[in-house]
Amino acid sequence: MSPRRRGELGFLPLVAILFFNVSGGPYGVEDAVGSLGPGLALLLLLLTPLVWSLPVALAMGELASALPEEGGYVVWVQRAFGRFWGFQAGWWSWINSFVDVAVYPALFAEYLAAWRPGMSPLERWALALAFIWILTAINLIGVRITGWSAVVMAIVSLVPVVVLTIASATQLDEIPWRPFAVEEGSLLTNLGLGLAIMMWNYSGWDTPTTMLGETRAPGPSFRRAMWVALPLITIAYVLPVAAGLSAVGDWQSWETGHWPAVALDVGGPWLAHVVTFGAVVATAGLFLSLLLTNSRLPYGLALDGQLPAPLARLHPRFGTPWGAVLVSSVCYSLCAVWSFKDLIVLNIWLYSIALLLELAAFVALRRREPDLPRPWRVRGGAVGMWVVAALPALCCVLAMATAGWTNTLVGVLAALTGPLAYWIWRSSG
Repeated sequence: MSPRRRGELGFLPLVAILFFNVSGGPYGVEDAVGSLGPGLALLLLLLTPLVWSLPVALAMGELASALPEEGGYVVWVQRAFGRFWGFQAGWWSWINSFVDVAVYPALFAEYLAAWRPGMSPLERWALALAFIWILTAINLIGVRITGWSAVVMAIVSLVPVVVLTIASATQLDEIPWRPFAVEEGSLLTNLGLGLAIMMWNYSGWDTPTTMLGETRAPGPSFRRAMWVALPLITIAYVLPVAAGLSAVGDWQSWETGHWPAVALDVGGPWLAHVVTFGAVVATAGLFLSLLLTNSRLPYGLALDGQLPAPLARLHPRFGTPWGAVLVSSVCYSLCAVWSFKDLIVLNIWLYSIALLLELAAFVALRRREPDLPRPWRVRGGAVGMWVVAALPALCCVLAMATAGWTNTLVGVLAALTGPLAYWIWRSSG
């Protein structure tokens, strides 16, 4: 690794990157309200961080403390289960990022529709491509500028949320959790999409660990960033949704891109424009940060000799893995043709199989290497370890089981590309 890339990411940029890898604000959570009903949506917004985000964050915090290496969870899985499974963790996560990161150009185009309704599919894709490649250029310039760009974007995206929440709080008119759930259709019918959106909005605590080799004091910094980001993300979801539902109601119309409509009812056109701008900036921060962290997956695998060497090349001036960044961006450009709803359930299916492997590595390393130095560890001994691993694992299994046959089939086929790619690369080597 180039020394230029070591320790360039400070604490505040790491908080911003963690914030965007997991959330980016309440933009995109609207579908949960319309699909599940306001009461159930609010309940899940409160419970999901406790049974899903917090356990994952704790497991990642312990492993980051013990093995603060570039590649993060790929290194941990490889140490626990060998090179084959380490490759699968990296490959599955990278393949998942083709779906996950492509969500944000799609979401960007959907929010821009508030300013330009009636966009054609070609216009939408052209906007998505411009969005992708401008943010790719920032990533290529270096880790430091990308991290501080994420800080600025986090502030700009959250200010409209604060303004909207305060404005809504002055117009409280309805009980926000009524009705508790949808009455039409089966709750199980909508549970797949609703659960996927909730998990997606609270997922990604493992992804920034791929940057540990480029972070100052990586173990402590990651842990402190985690404790700042988790309550911030939860508050940024619950308060705007509760205030907006109480001020505006009309929960049946809540769908992707609905925040500008809420802002229009609460504060008029000026607030709708401000919130739309915040949503656009949030999608930019999400893509910028996720490209940063996910591009380190093929870079790390190539550095270890498990993918073609060009993916491990660093820019001679900026020290960025330009080959991995460019190849990732090309894949995201191709996947950006799908809509947000088409991507979200498939995304959480692919994420879940990789996370199950990471949680298994957390348990295996605790049991097989009890003497591995862990400056910080999950409390509660074996019970604490199993609770932290089991709760998100059960969420993964439930999300996969309710994803539908099409998403499951595509997910299985995507997972099978991992052993195939590993065999092809070993055979060609």
